[in-house]
Amino acid sequence: MYSMTGYGKCTKFVEGREMTIELKSVNHRFLDINTKLPKMLICIEDTLRKTIQSKISRGRLDVFITYLDKRDLMKNVSVDLGLAEGYINAKNQLVQKFGVLDDFSVNSLMKISDVIKPESQDDDLEALTELVKETTLGAITELNKMRFAEGAKLKKDIVDRITVLEENLVSIEAQAPIVVENYRKKITERVQAILENVEIDQNKLINEVAFFADKSNVDEEITRLKSHFVQAKQFINDEVLIGRKMDFLIQEFNRETNTICSKSNDLSLTNIAVSMKSEIEKIREQVQNLE
Repeated sequence: MYSMTGYGKCTKFVEGREMTIELKSVNHRFLDINTKLPKMLICIEDTLRKTIQSKISRGRLDVFITYLDKRDLMKNVSVDLGLAEGYINAKNQLVQKFGVLDDFSVNSLMKISDVIKPESQDDDLEALTELVKETTLGAITELNKMRFAEGAKLKKDIVDRITVLEENLVSIEAQAPIVVENYRKKITERVQAILENVEIDQNKLINEVAFFADKSNVDEEITRLKSHFVQAKQFINDEVLIGRKMDFLIQEFNRETNTICSKSNDLSLTNIAVSMKSEIEKIREQVQNLE
């Protein structure tokens, strides 16, 4: 079980090529990869993305790459003759116009940006692609160590909160029948107080209590919640990628608890259900962190 928050870094040095890849991940509903690549590495972006997609399913990932070519290769330089001629013409105009000392030399010309510049060496695309794969996988390994450690903390918190929900549900299950009996006593006392010595029609009383019991019955909601809690714990204990499944279950937690609140005609039951909704919201916030 993995959190979507983490950081991983890996550096590989192969045959004079040094590559460092850093991955930073945060919460996101889907997988969103944002790359920060040197211009010369744009050709390997697709390989980078596919490697990440093979190992990570959700989260917003910022990817930073540093690449150094330390091979002992002959470096060629190019001269922009047109640009150089432009500077020389500009120099001549200044000398003629203002009569200043002409100390402009070849050395001065070479220091001007873009007049002389090194030519980039064509790299071996196959070797570069393999280096990207290896370095990316190394960074993902480091990222997942942090994400797994964070996931273990989230797991404990979620399991503890589900246990609280189960305890609350036991209280609701025990309280529900008492609510019906209390309603029977309350309505009997009310009728007796109004009618005083008139004999109560027991059939009508039974029908009224039965109608109330049916209307306020939460047995189905309790059964479904128990099932959802079991499923949630199973996902947490047995599966690695559970974020989307838990998203769905949390919606079901809320749906059944809201129904209990709407059916409840007893303050104690309502208070328990409201307390459950608070715990469910806290679980939902934690689930947003899960891959």
